[in-house]
Amino acid sequence: MYDFMLTPEERSLRDEVKKFVREEITSEFLRKMDKDEIVYPRKEFVEKLAARNLRGIRFPKKWGGREMSWVAEVAATEEIGCLGMALGCAFVMPSIVGEALNHFGTDAQKEKYLKPYIEGKLVAAEALTEPRGGSDFFGATTRAKLNGDHFIVNGQKRFVVGADGADFFLVYCKTNFDEKAHKYNRISLLIIDKGPGVETEYHYGLLGCRGGGTGRLVFRNVKVPKENLIGELHGGAFCFNQMMIPERMTSAAGCLGIWGALDLAVRYSSRRRAFGKPINKFQAVNFMVADSITQLDAARAITYMAAKAVDEDYTNKRRIVSEAKRFTTEAAWNIVNNSMQILGGVGYTEVYPIERALRDVRLSLIWTGTSQIMNLMIQHEYYDEILNQPYDRRHMEKDAMSPDESERCFSDEDMWKVHDTKK
Repeated sequence: MYDFMLTPEERSLRDEVKKFVREEITSEFLRKMDKDEIVYPRKEFVEKLAARNLRGIRFPKKWGGREMSWVAEVAATEEIGCLGMALGCAFVMPSIVGEALNHFGTDAQKEKYLKPYIEGKLVAAEALTEPRGGSDFFGATTRAKLNGDHFIVNGQKRFVVGADGADFFLVYCKTNFDEKAHKYNRISLLIIDKGPGVETEYHYGLLGCRGGGTGRLVFRNVKVPKENLIGELHGGAFCFNQMMIPERMTSAAGCLGIWGALDLAVRYSSRRRAFGKPINKFQAVNFMVADSITQLDAARAITYMAAKAVDEDYTNKRRIVSEAKRFTTEAAWNIVNNSMQILGGVGYTEVYPIERALRDVRLSLIWTGTSQIMNLMIQHEYYDEILNQPYDRRHMEKDAMSPDESERCFSDEDMWKVHDTKK
């Protein structure tokens, strides 16, 4: 990101991560991950990050974090993003799982789980999606029955990144079995330790994002202490609502790492010659570069704006975060395709890592909410802002050249009305 957008502290963190990416992660390591020879990069990545205090960037120093801003975390994640989706996910998972522990957890839970997690002594994963669920999150069927001082959990979750490497999981379970219960009051969030009854029964073969240990979890009569409940009983929807912010913010931030593919394409176009001159002298190539860097800068702008909105607890932050996730992931897809096009046929081979970047980026349009789900969120939030919240701006309808009262949907009085948000 551009220095003028960051504070000195944020720039310093960005530079730390830039050095880490440049000096600590070898090409051979990335190749082994892409061939699934590494199931989960614990020692090679997680522990190295922890040794440099690069986990838990936003969380209190009391629990091992740095107490920095969302803007700082985005700047760090943009640098990590060029390494690919699997390492990007391993980098940001503390931000997602840690959000629940830091925001809703008890001090005992933070001491037992959050602190060693940030220190790299534990690895965690979020278990959210179910085989018949997908975006229908509140239709979760994994059951956790409260039995005295513990829950008994049965069910399964799929597409769990880190299923093969995690020591504990954040699991959304159905705990309210009243058929008349509102969908937002049916589920709870539990910490479930890897142990008896918790099995990774299937390891997915993925198009990209390889080496992250993505699998399907099955829970069979797992005994979970009641003190492992995060937040209120049946209050999982409230936790979910909060955690969508880090899920979508980190997805957007990680995709800014597509700068790596664009940089590669620009350098290649400066060396590759055709028709007697470098191909960067041809307008067809130039314009793909121009389109790409414009989209990347626009994606940076909306992602950093969203980070600032969350830092400032801006009223409409959820909409802006959803916009950032949708726009940035789609921009990254366009940029990586342009980068491959600039390289031509060799870009479709393993001679350059553009093909890996393309395989990785495709996932970003699906996970943590598809582009279509983001659109659903964006329009809903915006309609609510315009129609149900106080409005004190100019109404352009009054500026019509030939106003016709009979054609209007509402009167002047309604037009200038300030709605009472308490109703």
